[in-house]
Amino acid sequence: MKIESLEIPEVKLLFPRKFEDERGFFSETYNQEEFSKAGITQDFVQDNHSFSKSPGVLRGLHFQREPYAQDKLVRVLRGRILDVAVDIRPNSPTLGKSVIAEINADDWNQIFVPRGFAHGFLTLAPDTEVVYKVSRPYTPSAEHAILWNDPDLGINWPMDESQLILSAKDTNAMSFKKYLETVRYEN
Repeated sequence: MKIESLEIPEVKLLFPRKFEDERGFFSETYNQEEFSKAGITQDFVQDNHSFSKSPGVLRGLHFQREPYAQDKLVRVLRGRILDVAVDIRPNSPTLGKSVIAEINADDWNQIFVPRGFAHGFLTLAPDTEVVYKVSRPYTPSAEHAILWNDPDLGINWPMDESQLILSAKDTNAMSFKKYLETVRYEN
């Protein structure tokens, strides 16, 4: 498996090997020993699977607060997504910066998003299926969202806002400034 660090080195792009023949293919998408060599030492406790019918479905920017914060290993079974991870670690030199990567079934790539990042994705193709492992179970009381189009984050989404399909939770998420205020209040 090829593993690369992105602009924020804690976020990793992974390329599992795919062995194809006339029957189909085989791929090892998770290997604890290989991940550990690359500095990914989390134990995953839950798998999630989402399906989006249309291009333009935007899910995020989601995170869970400590002690329920999640590491995520995201891959696409069918379709394509633009995956976004925003550094929300209060003392990080890259606080508020984002890492963006296209993850798709054709390239058979994955992205590792560590805890301390708000995460979201935009579907770029119809009938997109995304699966991801998480290191902590879903905990509704710890779940939060930061506004996907917050100007302080400056994320360049490749679709016009009128083309996007969002949940009420994502439409009404807190601003990045509000998030920073809540972090200062907690510390």
